[in-house]
Amino acid sequence: MRFENLAIETVTYELPPRWVTSTELEDRLLSAMQRLKLPTRPIQLLTGIARRRFWEPGTKIHDVATRVARRAIYSAGITPDQVGILINTSVCKDYIEPSMASLVHGDLGLPASCRNFDVANACLGFLDGIQIAGQMIESGLVDYALIVDGESSEDIVESTIRRLLRLDITAKEFWENFATLTLGSVAVAMVLTHARLSRTTHRVNGSVTLADTSQNRLCLGTTERMVTESTRLLKAGVSLAQRTWEVAQKANKWQGRNITRFRNDEYDRAYRAAEGEVDPVKRAALFIRMNDIVIQNVVVIPVLWRNGVSGAANALHGMDLTGWDSTFWRLPYWYKQA
Repeated sequence: MRFENLAIETVTYELPPRWVTSTELEDRLLSAMQRLKLPTRPIQLLTGIARRRFWEPGTKIHDVATRVARRAIYSAGITPDQVGILINTSVCKDYIEPSMASLVHGDLGLPASCRNFDVANACLGFLDGIQIAGQMIESGLVDYALIVDGESSEDIVESTIRRLLRLDITAKEFWENFATLTLGSVAVAMVLTHARLSRTTHRVNGSVTLADTSQNRLCLGTTERMVTESTRLLKAGVSLAQRTWEVAQKANKWQGRNITRFRNDEYDRAYRAAEGEVDPVKRAALFIRMNDIVIQNVVVIPVLWRNGVSGAANALHGMDLTGWDSTFWRLPYWYKQA
């Protein structure tokens, strides 16, 4: 689907005040991991997630969603009565009913003429909200659309830890619940409008959607647990993303970045294997092999190496320096610890 005149007017967000590190969660699960003979520091090792944020106890999701939505309206330079549609895409909800959209709509004081509803589609909900709102804006039904999302994951993380500490939990069940330990919390809102009304140059060019619902039970979640077949989910997701990218590439006449027209079957097999490999040592070995193939086939000719020196205060954490990127590659994740 192509958009001709859809503009992102503003994006606002609110981060919870409480940090919880992966080390803290691992410390609480240490007895279970030792009993099951599992790696004792698996969260950051396997996912790269060093910490996540949680709201203060008792925080209502619709309250934080309302706050961030109010800031989005203000930042867009419009008034509440100009919003023609409100779409909430939160996975988390305070109640089964009324809808989250109804709660946010009422707390913002939006006009009765402003449509409001929830769109539930797991991690993809916000993108679906943009697409729905974009169609309404381009068809002339509304001038401004407000997309909002609030998430809170502490309850499900806590219930998962309690479950994993039970003595009857097996290693298989531990790994099935592992992905839950990566969840965090946030609130975000976006105002969309027609290009003729926009004060920005940020445009939504279009969207491409493909589904593979034959894999729809690889991640099953409730309010208390999320059971995930992580390796199969990763492989199926990467495969679907590749097919989706090919559709977008063809529709937009994108040529890709393989300007040398290099092709090697062994390299392709190693790359596909790395996409679905969760063991960091095995994955690193695959990338080393890919690098060797590129060098041995003279696809890349190293000419020079510039050494660089970086320094950081002892209290600064989250840098995770790498030879593959700049010193600042993880800048949003830096934090100071006393």
